[in-house]
Amino acid sequence: MEFDVGARLKQIREQHGLSQRALAQRAGVTNGTISLIEQNRSSPSVSSLRKVLQGIPMTLAEFFSSDDLPPPEQIFFKGGELIELAGELKGTVGQISFRQVGDLRSRNLQILHERYAPGADTGRTMLQHEGEEGGIVIKGQIELTVGDRKQLLGPGDAYFFDSRVSHRFRNIGEVECELISACTPPYL
Repeated sequence: MEFDVGARLKQIREQHGLSQRALAQRAGVTNGTISLIEQNRSSPSVSSLRKVLQGIPMTLAEFFSSDDLPPPEQIFFKGGELIELAGELKGTVGQISFRQVGDLRSRNLQILHERYAPGADTGRTMLQHEGEEGGIVIKGQIELTVGDRKQLLGPGDAYFFDSRVSHRFRNIGEVECELISACTPPYL
């Protein structure tokens, strides 16, 4: 089942009583950007959608959540119970998947199972937010840029940095990259 990013954005924008133009002004994007996303004529990068949602304000987790979230007190999670946050979001070239462990309504730590298709990129606009994040590459390779530092990480390699520093993830390899990450406070 595909997640309809455009329909969801329109629904949320209208629930908040915002016109496309008003949301665009609040988010610092053009109203054409909002229109194209809502019509599913543009597949936004993770950073672009996050920027739009800041105009509401809303996190990516809230945007992609549904009423059938697991109960907040749940401790153990089967693979099928992880919450897909990225839906049909595409990076610059390839698909990105962020699967979250549990419901964050009562949590201060976000744990993600991330997958980047070959060519996937979180976007030319570098990510930047409060907190710290870290992760370990399980398979494939990911190019991580943090500030003016860049490193290609492979299986078993890890990262840990202050998320207030601009950062970007890109799979420049020819196979899918898979990693496990944690961020506090939750970002997506």
